Amino acid sequence: MKKVSVLIITILFCLSGLVEAKTKWISLFNGKDLSGWYVRGKATWSVKDGILVGEGGMGHIYTDASCTNFEMKGKFRITEQGAKSNSGFYFRANQPADNPDGFPRGYEAQICHNQDAYTGWLWKPGKPTGKATELLTKDGEWFDYHIKMVGSHIEFRINNKLVMTYNDDEYKSGHFAIQGHNPGMKIEAKELYYRDLK
Repeated sequence: MKKVSVLIITILFCLSGLVEAKTKWISLFNGKDLSGWYVRGKATWSVKDGILVGEGGMGHIYTDASCTNFEMKGKFRITEQGAKSNSGFYFRANQPADNPDGFPRGYEAQICHNQDAYTGWLWKPGKPTGKATELLTKDGEWFDYHIKMVGSHIEFRINNKLVMTYNDDEYKSGHFAIQGHNPGMKIEAKELYYRDLK
């Protein structure tokens, strides 16, 4: 009986791997305009030379796409221009019903190089939650962010290195979003893709 159970678990694991391998990556950003995105807050969002750019203060840009279990990958660069740089990529996120321009209710993959809870940390609204093992990025340089969430398990990889794992199930489903934070800083993103791991 034990051997049968092990065999069944092994088969299910292999099948789940095959499903994941066959799931197609879907582009979140066409490199031309803001189709498939909507803006909340004061930050200004534009497309320059194939790059999604956020400037001008606090605000978020949400995708129309919504997910529960997924993988996401993209390239990001944050630049300080007379103000501290701070941003993040949100997932399973929704705008607050009582304040659509407020902070999303969901998970945030931090993008920030000037505080203790730096790029690679997991944040929940206003609270650093999952600690990154090390800071691998700095202002003015592009880096790869890879985010995976299945059920309650969350993983962050930066430049292909695993930096954070955490388990949490407060937020069940929602959109992807990018944050603009302080006036005088710039967040840039490109090559944004996700795949739905239903």
